[in-house]
Amino acid sequence: MGKRIIQQARGHGSSTYRAKPTAFVYEIRYPKKLEGEGTVVKILNSPAHSAPIAKVAYSGGSFYIPAFYGMIEGQKISFNKGIKPGNILPLEKIPIKTEIYCIESRPGDGGKFIKAGGNVAVVTRIIGDKIMVMLPSKREKSFNGRCRAVIGKIAGHGRLEKPIVKAGKNYYIKKARNKLWPRTSAVKMNAIDHPLGSGRGKNIKSKIAKRNAPAGRKVGLIRPRRTGKKK
Repeated sequence: MGKRIIQQARGHGSSTYRAKPTAFVYEIRYPKKLEGEGTVVKILNSPAHSAPIAKVAYSGGSFYIPAFYGMIEGQKISFNKGIKPGNILPLEKIPIKTEIYCIESRPGDGGKFIKAGGNVAVVTRIIGDKIMVMLPSKREKSFNGRCRAVIGKIAGHGRLEKPIVKAGKNYYIKKARNKLWPRTSAVKMNAIDHPLGSGRGKNIKSKIAKRNAPAGRKVGLIRPRRTGKKK
C-alpha cells in the first residue's frame, strides 16, 4: 500500500500539519466601535506573522494591528480623523493616492486585506459609493466607503532581502506557520506514492485532475477555470 498523499495526510491531522498553540496568539482585527485616539502600548514579535504586531490601547480596551513602518511605542494614533501613518479611518475619508493596509472586506469585519510584512495598497479612484484600491498584486478592487483601513505601509518589508542560508532555519520558519518543508516534488516520487509519480526523470503528466477521478487521484489542478501561461 502506498503512503498518503499530502491532501490525505493533512486531513488526518498529525503534528506535522498542526501549528503550535502559541503561534497565533494575537487576533489582528479592529473593534467594531473606535472613537477618539489610542496609544501604541507595545510592539510584539509573533513567529506566525511576517510583520511585527502592535498592541494599541484605547478607551474600550486594547486590540492588535500590524505595525506600520516607523511606528514607536508610546505613539498616539487617531480614529476617524487625520491623515497620518497609523491612523484608522473609513475609506471614504482617505484621499486618493494614499498608502493604506489592513483593509476591511465589509464594514465592521475587523480587517481582511493587506496584512503581510512590507505590503501596501493605494487608493486610486472613487466611483459612486465605491472606493477603488490598487492591491500589491496590481489588481484593482472595489470596497465599500465605510470599510476601515490603516494609513501607512506595513513594517518588515526587508525580511526577504536577507538570505536564509541554512536549511534548518527555513524548516523552523515553515513549522511556526503550519507548513510542511522540505516538500518532495510529486513527479520525483514512485508511482505507488503519488498519482504523478513513476518513470525515469521528470515525465510530467497532465496536472488537470479528471472529473470522475477518485479522491486519492484528485491532485494538481482540480476543475481549473483557465489553463496555460498568462500573457
